[in-house]
Amino acid sequence: MSSGTVQLHRVLKAKPEKVYRAFLEAGALAKWLPPYGFVCTVHQLDAQVGGRFKMSFENFLTGTQHGFGGEYLELIPGELIRYTDKFDDPNLPGVIQVRIECKPVLCGTELRIEQSGLPQTIPLEMCYLGWQESLAQLANLVEPEIPG
Repeated sequence: MSSGTVQLHRVLKAKPEKVYRAFLEAGALAKWLPPYGFVCTVHQLDAQVGGRFKMSFENFLTGTQHGFGGEYLELIPGELIRYTDKFDDPNLPGVIQVRIECKPVLCGTELRIEQSGLPQTIPLEMCYLGWQESLAQLANLVEPEIPG
């Protein structure tokens, strides 16, 4: 059974197009998405409406892995990403809906994320903690302006 929802808000010192790209490129996702102590492998990523993705996180200490994947439902370049997400583990049932909005602001991008339909067995505070760690790593990836 699914029921949990988390909502996150962050302002990043980067253009919306750069932030948007970080959500749709395999190498970028592998770098910033896993929370601290985890390594991400992107097995598949077809960033188009109807395209699918498949990833796994590995606990660096124990080697335990958990996989997940989904389908892209809506993509508006530099503005909006909507996708489904589902864990491979049958003990974490249901389909999660994710909505990511990028809005240009004076100093960069206002980022809003909503993740709904989280399995009841996942404490929402753990989702918030994981996202906070991931978003700190996202900022480290997109905020530097490194010339070519």
